Amino acid sequence: MTAHTWWLLLILTVAIAALIYLINSRLRVHPFVALILVSVGTGIAAGEPASKLAGSIEEGAGGTLGDVGVTLALGAMLGRLLSDSGATDTIARALVARAEPRRLPWLVGAAAFVIGVPMFFEVGLIVLLPLIFSVARRMEAQGGTKGSPYVLLGVPAIASLSTLHGMLPPHPGPLTAMTGLHADLGLTLGVGIVCAVPTVILAGPVYARWIAPRLPDVAPDAELVAQFAGAERQPAAATSGPGAQAGADAPRRTGVPTGLAVAAVLVPVVLMLLRTLAETVLDESSGLGAALVFAGEPLVAMLAGFVFALGVTFAGSGRSGEETRASLTDSLKSIAAILLIIGGGGAFKQVLQDSGIGDAIASAAEGAHINVILLGWLIALLLSLTTGSATVGIVSATGIVAPLIGDGGGLEASLLVVAIGAGSLGLNYVNHAGFWLVKESFGMDLGQATKTQTVVQTLVSVLGLAMALLLSVFA
Repeated sequence: MTAHTWWLLLILTVAIAALIYLINSRLRVHPFVALILVSVGTGIAAGEPASKLAGSIEEGAGGTLGDVGVTLALGAMLGRLLSDSGATDTIARALVARAEPRRLPWLVGAAAFVIGVPMFFEVGLIVLLPLIFSVARRMEAQGGTKGSPYVLLGVPAIASLSTLHGMLPPHPGPLTAMTGLHADLGLTLGVGIVCAVPTVILAGPVYARWIAPRLPDVAPDAELVAQFAGAERQPAAATSGPGAQAGADAPRRTGVPTGLAVAAVLVPVVLMLLRTLAETVLDESSGLGAALVFAGEPLVAMLAGFVFALGVTFAGSGRSGEETRASLTDSLKSIAAILLIIGGGGAFKQVLQDSGIGDAIASAAEGAHINVILLGWLIALLLSLTTGSATVGIVSATGIVAPLIGDGGGLEASLLVVAIGAGSLGLNYVNHAGFWLVKESFGMDLGQATKTQTVVQTLVSVLGLAMALLLSVFA
C-alpha cells in the first residue's frame, strides 16, 4: 500500500475515535450531529474539495433516507396498528393456550418471533410483557419450576425480538445495510431466516433452561405485574414507549381472529418473498411477474401490510378514526431520532466513498486477507458497544465495508447484511436503552441483567456470525 493509502486509513481511524468520543463525552452529542461533524472533518482531512463535500453529505443522507425512511415510517405505524387492534396479543395467547409448562419457553419464543417481524425490540417486548407476566405468574402459583419463571419466559422473548430486530428486514438496521450493500431483498430475507432460527433456539429456550435455575430470585415488582397482567386490565396496555397505549386504563381489546392477526403480521414478509420467487422462476416482463415484483418492493409491501392492519384495527378494536390517527402520529415520534441517525450514517458512507477512503479500505483488506463478513461483524460490534447505538454500528459498518464487495448483490452481500446486524447486537450493556428496559421490567439488579440481556444478545451476535460464516461456504 502507498503512503497515501495509509494516510487515508489513519483518517478513518481518527474519525471513528472522534465519533465514539463525541457520543460518549460529557457533551453527549446526539449521534446524528456527531455523524455529520465527523463526515465534514473526514472529508476535509481526506482532501475532498470543499465545493463537493456538502453535495456528498446531502447525496448520502438523502439517498439513504429515500430508500429507507418511508419504509421505516410505514413499519412503525404498522407495528402500532397491530398492537392497537389486539392482533399481536391474539397471536401470543393463541400460541401458549393450553400448553404444557415445559413447552412454554418455546412457544413464547415463537410468539416473539412472529410479533418481532414488524416490531422494534422495545415495542415487541412491551407488547409481550403482559403475556410473559401472566403466564409466569401462573407457573409460579403452580410451583415445580426450576428457578425464576420470569427468566425462563423472558429470555426466549429477548432472543427472538433482538434477532429479528438486528438481522432481518424490514427492520431499520438490516434494511439500511441491505440498501448500502445493494443486497437482494428476498435473498436477504431467506438467509436471514435460515440464520435466525437456530440462533433463536440456542440463545432463547436452550439458554433459558440453563440460566433460569441460576437466577431464582428474579421477579418484577408486584405492582408492575398487576398493571400488565391484572384480571381487569388490558393485557397489552403500557404506559410509555413506542408500543404504549394512549392511556393506562385502555379497555380489553377483543374480536380479532387468530388467522386474521397472523395475516396482518405476515403480509409484508410474504409479499417480499413472492417477489424473489417471481424474479427466480417467472418472466418479469409478464403481467404476473411484474405485479409480484412491484408488490414485493419494500415500500409497497409495507404499505400493503399497513392498509391490511388498518382494516384489522377498525374491524377488531372499535377505535375511532381520530384515535387511530393520534396513535399513528405518536408512533412516528419514536422513530424520528432513528431516521436522523440513518441519514447521518448515509452521509458518512458517501463521504468515505467520495474521498477515496473506501478504496483505501478495500486495498488494505485485500492485502490483509480479512474475511469481509467477519470484518463487518467486528466493526458493527465495536461501534455499537462504544456508542451505545446499534443503528450507528450498522450504518457506519456498512459504509466502511461496502467498497469490499463492489456493486454488491449475491449471497455474500446478503450474508454481510446479516453479519453486520448480528454484530450490532453483541455486548449490549448499560449504554443501550434496551438493557435498562429489560432490567427495570423484570426487577433485576445489574448482575442479573448482564446474565440475561447482555449474554443473550451476545449469544445472538456470535451465533448469527457463525451461521453467516457457515453459509458463506456456498457463496
